[in-house]
Amino acid sequence: MKLHDTIIPGCFEVEYVSRDDARGSFVKTFHSTAFYELGLEADFLESYFSLSHRNVLRGMHFQLPPADGAKLVYCMQGTVLDVALDLRVGSPAYGECVSFELSAKKASAAYIPRGVAHGFYTLEGVSAVVYHVTSEYDPKLDTGVLWNSFGFSWPGDAPMTSERDSRLVPFLDFRSPFRFERKEFDI
Repeated sequence: MKLHDTIIPGCFEVEYVSRDDARGSFVKTFHSTAFYELGLEADFLESYFSLSHRNVLRGMHFQLPPADGAKLVYCMQGTVLDVALDLRVGSPAYGECVSFELSAKKASAAYIPRGVAHGFYTLEGVSAVVYHVTSEYDPKLDTGVLWNSFGFSWPGDAPMTSERDSRLVPFLDFRSPFRFERKEFDI
């Protein structure tokens, strides 16, 4: 496993080793010792997966403190454009976003730290996305910012979103409770 830095401190693209043979492929997506040695939160308390059709946009989601948590996100089928938006006041990347193309073929993941909103756009077919999170879901603290309110150029003209996602607060109106804490990562 190899981490690739982004402009968002603590947010990484994770490159996995894929073992391929005549049967297919095998990828280890999580190894607690490696994550801890790299200084990443890795006490995952819940896991989810979603199936999304082409042109579906899910995001930009997060939970408010004290239910906030880090996420490890990877695509098991299809291809998605994964996006992270830094909401941590005091971060050198506050209000900045990064994107990753995730797919089973690429064998990569996104590591999203606390205080960073997350979303994705499905680029092909039916895509299966898996999320491991270090917090438990609390519907009262689950929220997000409007997907088209922070300057990112999403593909497509009219993505399919949920009614909930279309009513989220615009980024400029969001009053962030997240604070940036400098942390050194050994990558």
